[in-house]
Amino acid sequence: MKRECNPGVPPPAPLPDPEVIDTEDVFQSWKDGKIDLVCVLGPTASGKTAYAVNLCREFDRLAGKKVSEIISADSRQVYRGMTIGTGKDLEDYGTGADAVPYHLIDIVDAGQRYDLYNYQQDFEKVYSDIRSRGGLPVLCGGTGLYIQAVTNAYSLPAVPPDPELRAKLEEADIEELREAYAERSEVDPEVMVSKRRLIRALEVILGSEGKPAERSSFLPKETYFIGTLVDREERNRRIDRRLDARLQGGLVEEVRSLLGVDEAGCKVAETGISAEDLFYYGLEYRYVTQYVVGMITYDQMRSLLGNAIHQFAKRQMTFFRGMERKGTVIHWTTPSL
Repeated sequence: MKRECNPGVPPPAPLPDPEVIDTEDVFQSWKDGKIDLVCVLGPTASGKTAYAVNLCREFDRLAGKKVSEIISADSRQVYRGMTIGTGKDLEDYGTGADAVPYHLIDIVDAGQRYDLYNYQQDFEKVYSDIRSRGGLPVLCGGTGLYIQAVTNAYSLPAVPPDPELRAKLEEADIEELREAYAERSEVDPEVMVSKRRLIRALEVILGSEGKPAERSSFLPKETYFIGTLVDREERNRRIDRRLDARLQGGLVEEVRSLLGVDEAGCKVAETGISAEDLFYYGLEYRYVTQYVVGMITYDQMRSLLGNAIHQFAKRQMTFFRGMERKGTVIHWTTPSL
């Protein structure tokens, strides 16, 4: 009899069946006013950006002119100076006459406070501008809460910082904060990796109680969702290959530059972000910062970071399947890379 490796552990949930996306039908639905936004979402390393760029080029071909523009839905790509670690891959958008316009990338300095409310406000401005020019906006990214915030047609209330509440939450450990957050909100994988993000998320949740969201006249009302699908084994292989390429391509140097330190960890610039602030951005910036400041070895950093990204991608997929269970229709497809 074959022995079970993990008795009692349920098998992974099956992936959705992929569809063939009828681009002409989607484009016609936009022309007819049936949809007002196309959203390309998916876990990290699933080929979202390349797929969205190719989709925009196909829409432009069908229109006979340039009409498509991409709006990023990535909570870390908004920051300047954080290029390699966030995987901006700006070359994917093309250059010259072939370039697809993109928005909400490199819009604030690293270390500056930027949250879900700020993103929704910035999205509204960009979205309204594209629509006013007769364009077809394509939202692309993997930050689930950002996607939900701009596709549910409700404006979020502004919640100012609450120093007293923050001080109280700081006393809790990260597991207690994760539990409190999960009890009150849909779990965003990017929030779960950072104590500072958890504190801000709870601050917003608790500060929004009793303040009903107002329906917005500017946010999209009918979104066509496309999910980029890749099996787990291939996704993990891509994550590992991409991580090694980024480490070889200057990720450690990028973190040193953000910290303002040299190879020995000595301060070489008056400006620079604190290690604690870089921890806030999670994943690459958390683990590479720990290596740069001497908390862990290079090999430990590579191993811990690779595993953390694998788990992050899994949680992203769980979030998107949760959107489906609540009524969002996502058309999953396997992009050709």
